[in-house]
Amino acid sequence: MPTILIVDDEEDIRELISMNLLREEKYEIIEAGDGLEGLHFAKKKRPDLIILDLMLPEMDGLTVYQRIREDARTQEIPVIMLTARGRLEEKLEGLELGADDYLPKPFSPKELILRVRNLLRRTNPNVGSSVIESGPFSLDKNALKLLLEGEEIELTATEFKLLLSLIESPGVTQERGELLKKVWGYSDLIQTRTLDTHIKRLREKLGDQGTSIETVRGVGYRFVKTSD
Repeated sequence: MPTILIVDDEEDIRELISMNLLREEKYEIIEAGDGLEGLHFAKKKRPDLIILDLMLPEMDGLTVYQRIREDARTQEIPVIMLTARGRLEEKLEGLELGADDYLPKPFSPKELILRVRNLLRRTNPNVGSSVIESGPFSLDKNALKLLLEGEEIELTATEFKLLLSLIESPGVTQERGELLKKVWGYSDLIQTRTLDTHIKRLREKLGDQGTSIETVRGVGYRFVKTSD
């Protein structure tokens, strides 16, 4: 499921965009109310696409965009710029910096959805695909099936969801609370050994490839992408 980061200081605009994207495409949505928070989420979450307002508190949208493009972790993320002023100078400035698309406010939610959909397809052909591949791992999200080096590995639905969550963010350390919320829907504050137990069983089933799941002590776990 593609992740969309919405960076806009107007809560009603964020809600409008989020509501329409969730209704039409069921994307995973992250919201930020100012430039610094947006930049933080861009680097931490590495979304598939960013919808970025130009007029932001703390750090303006153009500066946020420049910082995103300067960072190797985020420089390839497509960005749609928004502005309430709609001046030609701003549009040209944003496009000259390399923005992937530009949309003046007020905008049609339907038009925004179409632009998001088309941009995701253009920049990431695998978005929308039911199969995720990483080295010897091949996960079919529809069938909940894992092929490891061409052989099917029997996983429970929870084990599959846990592995998928890790593989979809290679090299990114995911905190325990984050994984508990994504996979089980638990609160960040809950104390449980469920996650550790499932990680142990998952590693056992993956055999030699179990080392692809690394423990980050005191924080959580991350998936280390292996070579083909």
